[in-house]
Amino acid sequence: MSRRKSKGRRLDGILLLDKPLGISSNKALQIVKRLFNAQKAGHTGSLDPLATGMLPICFGEATKVSSFLLESNKSYQTTATLGKITTTGDAEGEVLQERTIPSLNEIEIHKILARFKGTISQIPPMYSALKHQGQPLYKLARKGIEIERKRRKITIFDLTLSSYTTHSLSLHISCSKGTYIRTLVEDIGEALGCGAYISMLKRTTVDPFDDHQMVSLDTLEKYATENKNIDRLLLSTDVGLSHFQAVTLNEKDTIAYLYGQPVAIEPLFSHLKEGLTDSSATTYLRTYDYRERFLGLSILSSHKGIVPKRLMVKQDNHQ
Repeated sequence: MSRRKSKGRRLDGILLLDKPLGISSNKALQIVKRLFNAQKAGHTGSLDPLATGMLPICFGEATKVSSFLLESNKSYQTTATLGKITTTGDAEGEVLQERTIPSLNEIEIHKILARFKGTISQIPPMYSALKHQGQPLYKLARKGIEIERKRRKITIFDLTLSSYTTHSLSLHISCSKGTYIRTLVEDIGEALGCGAYISMLKRTTVDPFDDHQMVSLDTLEKYATENKNIDRLLLSTDVGLSHFQAVTLNEKDTIAYLYGQPVAIEPLFSHLKEGLTDSSATTYLRTYDYRERFLGLSILSSHKGIVPKRLMVKQDNHQ
């Protein structure tokens, strides 16, 4: 039986999409995939339809780095509307309760926000993509079913008050993976004594893309309509791994590496020993060939050397 030919063209790279309001992350992915006529693409770190901002979309070989991006720290700008609690923790849900908003001043707000900085614990919301016995929690929540969830440790690196009114707070949040901003805002609302929900949420950065600009769907549509080189909007795959140390192989080691063989640390890479520890933490390396072309991701082993982990180029492309 002949294999069905995949639609679209092969391309590799990462697009930092500025996801617009009102569509799901998957819908945004499908639109982008169509505009690039891409054969293979996937997004990392879903955003709700009511959230906007940075949604990394990986094409081709770059999909191999998506798991590392899911582990990344992220930053958000959000507006917390005070005095109401909703079923979903955001503006999409039904109002469950209304409370009186106390008279707040900036000093009091800062004191309360300080409680949420550092390592804290959260109970994930029912309206989330977490699964229980194979079912996403949000699907169970829509049926009125509530499942007990375990507390999780997260880290809030920064929680800054940008501005405030008598009924809302504008916050900048920098946090670790697994942080639910809706839950954080609800907990802050409880600490203020009036409850709160998210009325605006924008993801501003995803590590390691802090210094790179996002691209809007409007810009992509314009490039496609005007037959411009849309591929120039992509970042190279290795940018998604730029937080890992880089190593460059000579010609002989490149050939061995592309055949899946480890490369000895000594004598050329003895300096890498400084990165090895006795802990169980894995040390990853961005690996390049002697012509400075990105080969893939390696693991640094004190016993085996530089071990291929994720090859992102074919051996025959480096002859």
